[in-house]
Amino acid sequence: MRTRKPDNHTEIADLIEEHRRLIYKVVNSYCFDDHEQEDLIQEIIFQIIKGYEKFDHQVKVTTWMYRIAFNVSISHYRSVKIRKKYVVPMPEKLVTIDEQDEPNLDENIYRLRQFIDELKPLNRAILVMYLDGNNHAEISEAIGISVSNVGTKINRIKKQLKKKFNQK
Repeated sequence: MRTRKPDNHTEIADLIEEHRRLIYKVVNSYCFDDHEQEDLIQEIIFQIIKGYEKFDHQVKVTTWMYRIAFNVSISHYRSVKIRKKYVVPMPEKLVTIDEQDEPNLDENIYRLRQFIDELKPLNRAILVMYLDGNNHAEISEAIGISVSNVGTKINRIKKQLKKKFNQK
């Protein structure tokens, strides 16, 4: 299914609104701080708007949006990782924050989120797209690896996941 090119900014905004869940899924997979998530969402939307003129309409819009969202998120993830090398943590007793777990979160969903958090960025991107129902070709297009490599990585991730859930 190919999407026609929007003629104006309103249509581009509608396109972003229509696929906002895609952006949120990717951001939630790479970023856990609420404020950083907002910044990351804004940067992804900015890059989508900025890159729209160069968008190849032979590719599905969602595949193109995934690619932008993953590239921006992975870049952000890397910069945060580098920043952490130079940050000195504050003493624990200095500030206390009441962390509330989501009370209605199913244990398996919680464990799946933990598993996803532990994955390398590329595998995390593949799993997020796979769980969202994208086929191997779409994932390949968005991530920039071969279709067979996507299949191999998905099988390895499934084996890791199965092993993790059987450790209960």
